[in-house]
Amino acid sequence: MSFEEELCVNRQIRNRQVRLVFEDRQLGVFPLDKALKMAQDANLDLVEISPSKNGPSVCKIVDYGKFRYERQIRKKEQLKKQRSSQVQTKELRLRPSIGKHDMDVKVSQAKKFLESNQKVQFSVVFKGQREMAHKDQGFNVIKQIVESLSDFCSVERAPKFDGNSITCVLSPKT
Repeated sequence: MSFEEELCVNRQIRNRQVRLVFEDRQLGVFPLDKALKMAQDANLDLVEISPSKNGPSVCKIVDYGKFRYERQIRKKEQLKKQRSSQVQTKELRLRPSIGKHDMDVKVSQAKKFLESNQKVQFSVVFKGQREMAHKDQGFNVIKQIVESLSDFCSVERAPKFDGNSITCVLSPKT
């Protein structure tokens, strides 16, 4: 729903009686024509803030463009706050034949993510029939990673074989 659809401005307002607000003061209940005249005299717009079916709608005398801009800014800030409060999941992909140094690099990346309060999903991906025959190597890799990160996290989802990969989700300790 776009912003224009949810607010009625000036002649779009259908209620005959409106409760008028101007500069954060309630002026009272007025007929729509008088409220429109007051807004026009102030070179501003009459914006329906809270529509009502059985009673006067709440309308505000404001500069509609400025009002709309400020409202969009507030919505964006609310979305930012909402996103930042959610825990994100980062995925680190490995192979079953990973080297010691490469595993240490992945573990240090995972530590950074866990310290910044993000979940980490490790995926050990198998390619081809030869690697699929040695699933135990993949489980050993996951086991080593979990042991090295045991101080920073807890296992949220145990290692599980699914399709051609083993996945395990670790969440930060609180």
